[in-house]
Amino acid sequence: MNTRLVSMSFAALLLLCSAVSFAGESEDGSAAYIRGDYETALAMFTKAANKGDARAQYNLGVMYKKGQGVPQDYKQAVSWYRKAAEQGYVDAQYNLGVMYYEGQGVLRDYKQAVSWYRKVAEQGDAEAQFNLGVMYDEGQGVTQDYNQAALWYRKAADQGNAKAQLNLGAVYYEGQGVTQDYVEALK
Repeated sequence: MNTRLVSMSFAALLLLCSAVSFAGESEDGSAAYIRGDYETALAMFTKAANKGDARAQYNLGVMYKKGQGVPQDYKQAVSWYRKAAEQGYVDAQYNLGVMYYEGQGVLRDYKQAVSWYRKVAEQGDAEAQFNLGVMYDEGQGVTQDYNQAALWYRKAADQGNAKAQLNLGAVYYEGQGVTQDYVEALK
């Protein structure tokens, strides 16, 4: 019994220490990135990312997308964003949606963009809600649906997204997906 308890305690301690090391590498990478020391940031993020740290994976995606400390490489950016996104890292999910929408590092695929934007929009992100509204409004990756466009514009507009507020006003002015209402359009 005591041996089992000691083994379990030791395992818990190892797990805790690796989590602290994990966070330390990612935090050290962030500090280096903020200082503009991309070489150190890259080393720290890579170490943490290879251990599965979603934030570090996302940060590597950003560095590869922008060409900071590495040659710009959209395919590498997508690869790192995907690893973080699959762990539920919201910013990576959003950026992956952008990459699919713009065709950077992947073939342009509006359906994939919609899929990633929806994951983020459903978590309350106003910019993703706006983007999803645009995609429904224009029929990109989805069947054109003015009702859905208005719904997503409304969600983003209610959070203060100015572009969504503008588009929602236009939707009310035109009566697309909502009852035409000039008063509501001016709000």
